[in-house]
Amino acid sequence: MLACDFIEAITLNGQRRYSLAVIEHASRRIRVLGTTAHPNGSWVIQAIRNLVRDLEGAGCRARYLIRDRDAKFPALMDEILSDAGIETVLTGIRMPRMN
Repeated sequence: MLACDFIEAITLNGQRRYSLAVIEHASRRIRVLGTTAHPNGSWVIQAIRNLVRDLEGAGCRARYLIRDRDAKFPALMDEILSDAGIETVLTGIRMPRMN
């Protein structure tokens, strides 16, 4: 089981950066998929493709990925995960502790 979310940070020079992180619940391993100032759909898609490739290379067999309903996650992301055999589970609306 995996869970992903964006982590927002402000650098020392005042720039806002977004990191996409995934945690593997069984091992508690955290994978930081990348950091950007402007997370758009194409950036997220490439990060998810890289994640799927890394998981396959490591022999990790995840069945579910939990995520929130953030607009930064495009629909194509769910299709890529589905093709890899990973079902996307959405958290409830305005329920930050559900994840």
